[in-house]
Amino acid sequence: MLQEFKDFIAKGNVMDMAVGIIIGAAFTAIVGSLVSDLINPIISLFMGGVDFSGMYALLGEGEYASIKAAEEAGAAVFAYGRFIMAIINFLVIAFVAFMLVRSVNKMKKKEEEAAPAAPAGPTDNELLTDILKALKK
Repeated sequence: MLQEFKDFIAKGNVMDMAVGIIIGAAFTAIVGSLVSDLINPIISLFMGGVDFSGMYALLGEGEYASIKAAEEAGAAVFAYGRFIMAIINFLVIAFVAFMLVRSVNKMKKKEEEAAPAAPAGPTDNELLTDILKALKK
């Protein structure tokens, strides 16, 4: 069983998947920074300075200056702004993934179009005719 596991881990597909997960995690950090550092300020500019990540509703008693202060005090908060940010992150990641897949598909299509067509072999009728001629001799 241990040998089977070693063989499984050594397969190319598992290694490719591991590399994909590692790159995906790094890519998520890049997209998170893109959204929080570049896209959010632009959205905030058009929305009159609204910061989505700081939007919340307090589920209980008390008043707090920020969501961080409420969380530090142990108050229950409904952090809908973070959910909005997660949706924006998802949309950006999905769009970038779509663009990558689209680019790869275009490259594959160009390669397929550029590749010469394989020469056509004889048809069944031609083969049967040749066999018949050989048998008649």
